[in-house]
Amino acid sequence: MNEILTVSEYLVKNAESIGDELTERILAELNSIEKNIKLEPYLINKNKNQQLIAILGDALTKPRALAEEQLVSWIKEVKEEGIADFYSFSAYIKPNVKSKSIFLEYINEVCLKLKISAENIVNINNQVSHLIDVWLVDKMYAYEGFKDQMMREHQKAINELSAPIVPIQSGVAVLPLVGAIDYIRVQHLLSYVLPTIPNMNIDVLIIDFSGILTIDEEIAQHIFAIHNVLQLLGIKVLFTGIRPNLSMVIVKAGIDFSSFQTFGSVKQAIESVKL
Repeated sequence: MNEILTVSEYLVKNAESIGDELTERILAELNSIEKNIKLEPYLINKNKNQQLIAILGDALTKPRALAEEQLVSWIKEVKEEGIADFYSFSAYIKPNVKSKSIFLEYINEVCLKLKISAENIVNINNQVSHLIDVWLVDKMYAYEGFKDQMMREHQKAINELSAPIVPIQSGVAVLPLVGAIDYIRVQHLLSYVLPTIPNMNIDVLIIDFSGILTIDEEIAQHIFAIHNVLQLLGIKVLFTGIRPNLSMVIVKAGIDFSSFQTFGSVKQAIESVKL
């Protein structure tokens, strides 16, 4: 019988027991090199290890492109779990890279047990190593996707906290802008903050720029467009805290200051209000 086919059939037939043994080896190895590592995610992945062994075994007799296609199809079907248990990318990927070496070591043991020739052991190792790399790359993408989602959620929370409408007296409220104003935060203002203003019984809105760290010309145009929108809704808009560096950005953006009421501080703006 073809030697590669022999290894393939052995892996597929014994995928469950091999997956269990590999999981135990991985857990033991990780526990020995890093005492504080969370092992729960690897226990959760035991069934996936069994499936992966069967897929790798079946892939040995297939062209690399087809084997990779089938592996990617399986990866899309299974859900990556336990990502939230890892505090950093290195903490997540380092154990997975270690798992690769354990996988390959076990495959070599199987080949030696089945008395496979050195040439075919090399061929088998190349195929398995390539497919595990594909698997690891997907894990990297999964972690990046998880972190990106977390960052979006954190940014949304920050936006909600950093752009509140603060009522200060009857009919008067302040919108304090704090930190670096970028496209995402402007979109939050336009999509979530601005639509709530007409329902708050506000006659005068003071937009305070004193807490802004940075702003570019395009963003400045968006923010000052809020002035025009609110005026159409019958709300008077006052601007405060526009420092010289922000003034330069506004001028470069081609924004006409003549139609705006500006004050040095929120206190001055409040004192100017005659309701």
